[in-house]
Amino acid sequence: MNITDFIKLNKFTAKEGKSISLKKFPTHYKGKAIDKEESEELLKQSLDRLSESQDKLYSKNQYSLLIILQAMDAAGKDGVVKHITTGLNPVGVKITSFKAPTTAELEHDYLWRHCLALPSRGDIGIFNRSHYENVITTKVHPEYLLSQQLPHIHSVKDIDDAFWQKRYREIRNFERTIAENGTVILKFFLHVSKEEQKKRLLERIDNPKKNWKFSSGDITERGFWQQYHKAYEAAISNTSTEYAPWFIVPADDKWFTRLMVSETINLTLDKLKLTYPTVEGVQKASLQKAKKILLAEE
Repeated sequence: MNITDFIKLNKFTAKEGKSISLKKFPTHYKGKAIDKEESEELLKQSLDRLSESQDKLYSKNQYSLLIILQAMDAAGKDGVVKHITTGLNPVGVKITSFKAPTTAELEHDYLWRHCLALPSRGDIGIFNRSHYENVITTKVHPEYLLSQQLPHIHSVKDIDDAFWQKRYREIRNFERTIAENGTVILKFFLHVSKEEQKKRLLERIDNPKKNWKFSSGDITERGFWQQYHKAYEAAISNTSTEYAPWFIVPADDKWFTRLMVSETINLTLDKLKLTYPTVEGVQKASLQKAKKILLAEE
């Protein structure tokens, strides 16, 4: 079975210039072509392909890949990172989990620390949460912006729709710049239902091995569910572009989430038609000379 036979990326892609409603996107896999057991073999095949693509990406040293993961709490971001990096060469992978900005980071513009974490040519970068927190968490809690010492922002009352439109434009421009310079950008919103989040939070409380994952802040933020969804809808609608598309991935079924993210990455890298660098002329002659020396050894 070929995964592309039942995963139609256009169904999960936020179209550029279109306002999206998360209610119109499923939180679980509704198809019947595959089940959890069958997905394990497909995921293995997908990860094997990803490993080979990474090798070509690294050797070509022309493009880099930036994977952005955003989601509500307990949607499975860490699990996705763990699975898609299985089999990858850690030398060429950089994973960054962005927490609340430090005092030093607040002395710069909000994109500064994200620029520093961008992957080098040939590498894969994964942002577990990203610069989008600056138009999502801060939109739900605009008081956080006051610590950024922004010009003309003296109180929450100064943060209007024009402010958010400016930030969306800044993010689009930031992503366009790095895309035009060789960074392939893929953005995933792991779309989990409120019921499934509740189930996973309860599991973190009841399972001693998962207690460390639980934070009382998760319950507090759950109370802002609708506000977060509105913030995500606005951010995705304003920043999904051809050069940096958003994919809204069903996240209630972890096996499907991991498979879809992995295969979306594969299909995108396939479009680059990556190949290993060819060796010609002096380099080719040098290889043959080295071979003769090695074969002549006793």
